[in-house]
Amino acid sequence: MIRRICRVLVLALAALYLIALGILLIGTFGLFGQERDPLSGVFLVPLGLPWNQLVDLFPEKVWPWLAAASPALNLFILAVLCRRARR
Repeated sequence: MIRRICRVLVLALAALYLIALGILLIGTFGLFGQERDPLSGVFLVPLGLPWNQLVDLFPEKVWPWLAAASPALNLFILAVLCRRARR
């Protein structure tokens, strides 16, 4: 039972992360005829909490990259916790 719940949660988070990254790319670069939108990355913020709050500690050049990668850290942590729960 736990295996199935963890698998669904990990897949759901991964799908939401990929969708949010897609929206970020489309809005940032104006792909598919869309206008450029500076707020296109707003969907990554809740997925990356609490790690995106620590982005300020790094140089400003890497802020966008760290903000986009912070949900991946949550995904990794959830996957590790699910593996441990199976044992």
